[in-house]
Amino acid sequence: MKKQIPVIVVAGFLGSGKTTLLNHLLHNNNGVRIGVIVNDFGAVNIDSMMVAGQVDSTLALTNGCLCCAVDVSDLDEMLDKLAHRQSGVDVIVIEASGLAEPRTMIRLVLGSENSLVEYGGLVVVVDGANFRETRQSHPELDQHVALADLLIVNKTDCIDAAEREAFTDMIRGLNARAPMVETTHSHVDPALLFDFAASSQPSPGEQLSLDDLLRGEHHDHTHTQYEAVDFVSDIALDARAVTRFLENQPAGVYRIKGYLNFEIPGYTGKFEVQTVGDHVRISPLRWKAGEPRITQLVVIGTGMDSVAVGEALRECVRGVGVEPHPDAMLGLHRYTVGA
Repeated sequence: MKKQIPVIVVAGFLGSGKTTLLNHLLHNNNGVRIGVIVNDFGAVNIDSMMVAGQVDSTLALTNGCLCCAVDVSDLDEMLDKLAHRQSGVDVIVIEASGLAEPRTMIRLVLGSENSLVEYGGLVVVVDGANFRETRQSHPELDQHVALADLLIVNKTDCIDAAEREAFTDMIRGLNARAPMVETTHSHVDPALLFDFAASSQPSPGEQLSLDDLLRGEHHDHTHTQYEAVDFVSDIALDARAVTRFLENQPAGVYRIKGYLNFEIPGYTGKFEVQTVGDHVRISPLRWKAGEPRITQLVVIGTGMDSVAVGEALRECVRGVGVEPHPDAMLGLHRYTVGA
């Protein structure tokens, strides 16, 4: 069964650095095939993304990128072109117009009828040089920042050192939970946004396996801007405690992925969990023959308290000899698909 392809929405006001971010991702993809959708015909210089001119159809490029220019109303049609059974795309990045409403873009992705895609998060690029002035005439930018699953504060070299702390405190005041990366030229470690393909994988379309994540193969990047907390437990988890953790994630957490083991009557299978920001998705699976029935999780973020994350996960372990509550799984049902 083909893994779902994460769709990441990149938003930010005109000139904030969205296209520069896309260029950076395309040049540092390490074999990941990136599908790009641009929802703005006139305002975006698509040449800067190595596409010759404006396009309204899928193009296969030498760098493994597929790029489309599209109106918002045609988004699902473009997703269908990029995400299908024979697609080798690993991740899709949508560059929203500088004047777009991110909430609308999120709603369109979440409402897609393409079963092969999943929401991969809202990344908001903040223009450190001009945000203070721009928000005066565009107060809606405050809401955009508040919606973000990941904040990229760009052009920090344009902020006076004495003012930088006050500026980032202002941004943090608009969104206290999302991870925040301070950068210049939108240079963000791609491993924070999506998984690199493992060199040993036979299929270029597969995501990095959890085993590879736990071995730390994606940690070998210079100037790493993210942290990863690995958690393994051979003792079953308390489903209610897991629900509380997922619904109240520590500040700075961007993604959680892995497998959960509850060992509750009627729920003895393996549960795959994928989160981005506050968006949680849980899929019931079966254990393979001989597979150890353990919980394996990776929590990825930046600026998070790794010690606190580890402690919070350990608190989810069910005490030895403690019987699970009969309604323990109710809280997780709202996030479970395919049950």
